[in-house]
Amino acid sequence: MKLTQADLAIDFRRRQPRAFISHAHSDHIARHEYALCTPATAALYQLRLGPRPTFELPYRTPIDWGGLRLTTYPAGHCLGSAMLLAEDRGQSLLYTGDFKLGPSATAESAELPHADTLVIESTYGDPQYCLPPREEVLGEFFALVRRTLEAGSVPVILGYVLGKGQELTRLLSSQGIGVLQHRRIYEVSRVYESFGVHLGDYGCFTGRAEPGQAVVVPVGTPLGSIPGAVRFALTGWAVQRGAKYRLGVDYALPLSDHADYPELLEAVERVEPQTIFCTHGPASFVDRLRDLGHDAHVLGRPSEPRLF
Repeated sequence: MKLTQADLAIDFRRRQPRAFISHAHSDHIARHEYALCTPATAALYQLRLGPRPTFELPYRTPIDWGGLRLTTYPAGHCLGSAMLLAEDRGQSLLYTGDFKLGPSATAESAELPHADTLVIESTYGDPQYCLPPREEVLGEFFALVRRTLEAGSVPVILGYVLGKGQELTRLLSSQGIGVLQHRRIYEVSRVYESFGVHLGDYGCFTGRAEPGQAVVVPVGTPLGSIPGAVRFALTGWAVQRGAKYRLGVDYALPLSDHADYPELLEAVERVEPQTIFCTHGPASFVDRLRDLGHDAHVLGRPSEPRLF
């Protein structure tokens, strides 16, 4: 996707002269010649890809760029994650990027301004992804971790290097459980700390956990070197039957940093768009929106007319 008037690429994964980066996950960034993003995303972007020229867009601070008025708003996904509102002569477009409406321990809560056109990330755009209450999931998670520690085993939690790793660290630390982080997660956590997001009692994992400590590692990390490891994954995909076997863990719990199905519908109602484009989600979500009376489309694909 590009804002053609400003020649501004949006979340491109290949190098562009000018690009907006909604957040610093690897599937949303590239070594652009010049990147627009929030200050926290700029720091994380440069940590991951090295020194890059950036123009920082703090939340709720409009700028004029290439004939458009651009404003970022919190997306609630991870540190620095942002929605982008582009305005031009009375018309407006909101690009959500990855977002969630529910609470986060480490990201500013999402804000949704009104816009004429909405481009919405719809990963969980299927009714099966109605996640249970956050407090219920966390209560079960903390109980399982404590049980694991009491049995003399090591809770090993799989999480993304950026986002989930830091949130799980803060949540565990809030329960009095010390955390050791894989080196890559630890490096990102230091950026979080520099932006005032304190994660509590944590350190860098060097191969050995003391009794009473949990370990947070990236997805895909070999765990053979951690004796007595009990593996946890917290993800929205955990609502699927047999998720723990596909994920290769002992426990899979449904906690996500993406909007679930009800939150996607809520986001549409809050933005009140005239036209909607959906991305990174099932085409059936577009059908649902059209059933609700919205002018909805899959981004980049012509929609077939409704016959009845």
